[in-house]
Amino acid sequence: MTNSNPKLTEKTITTKPIFSGKVISLQIDTVELPDGSTGTREIIRHPGAVAVLAVKDGRLLLVDQYRQALGRCELEIPAGKLEAGEDPMEAARRELREETGYQCAKITLLHSFYTSPGFADEIIHLYLAEELTAGDMALDEDEFLEVIEANYEEVQRYIEEGRISDAKTILAAYIWRLQLIGSRETGK
Repeated sequence: MTNSNPKLTEKTITTKPIFSGKVISLQIDTVELPDGSTGTREIIRHPGAVAVLAVKDGRLLLVDQYRQALGRCELEIPAGKLEAGEDPMEAARRELREETGYQCAKITLLHSFYTSPGFADEIIHLYLAEELTAGDMALDEDEFLEVIEANYEEVQRYIEEGRISDAKTILAAYIWRLQLIGSRETGK
């Protein structure tokens, strides 16, 4: 992607690595600002992730999982981190199978988006999985979750109650709603 406004570009002068972990790394960049002065930017580097909007018989597949950062369980669509060099579409198929046991005959990229570009480069690739068939889950050894199936009204209630509060799942729910509205309007 090209810079849409070169007048606003910041030039990196130095990068200081702070932390490198299993999922993220943190660095502090010193940058030259457009007016010639300098500033610092705290940046989280992330390898990217995938998320899957999967609907079975009119019900959205969700996973209920404890999230340490929130201190509670969160209902989310199946999702996970990209492995080094992994194709996002294959990662989406993998995460759907691992977290729900379902496989899909058809998968389509809906959109890719950044989670918080003010300080992180994490990009999530959101896929629509169709023509689902049941199978066995294959959770990571440190992964504990339950699969929940919910119709649109239940999903909306979960959002209102705060049981669903992450951006990728809310975005997927509204895309699903638009699909439902479009289906009703076209009679499909």
